[in-house]
Amino acid sequence: MNILILEPDLLLAKTYSKAFEYTGLAVQITNSAQQAISVVDQLKPDLIILELQLAGHSGIEFLHELRSYEDWSTIKVMINSCVPESALGLSNRIWKQLGVDKYLYKATSSIQQLVLMSTELIGYEITK
Repeated sequence: MNILILEPDLLLAKTYSKAFEYTGLAVQITNSAQQAISVVDQLKPDLIILELQLAGHSGIEFLHELRSYEDWSTIKVMINSCVPESALGLSNRIWKQLGVDKYLYKATSSIQQLVLMSTELIGYEITK
């Protein structure tokens, strides 16, 4: 199973990557929404972990583009952002339309929670 982490903070992205790799999952990191589209095309990830605050494009713009491709409509997406969900003012209906499966607020969640929720989302059993 493959995970794409779209995170502008490289140190944080590498930390997440190590945690996922420890569980046996393959991880690809990118910090650009534009680059992420080509990575999705090549990798066909089972899950995308997305920070909403990106340089150049917002995470919401990335989601719109991702969901515009029918082949990618079933890719699971977990938002892991420094922006609290309540600050965005988006309804549950909008999140569902964008294909967001889970929303984590970085300030109140741990890397362990991120890994556990992610693996549950894609149906991956951690054996280590």
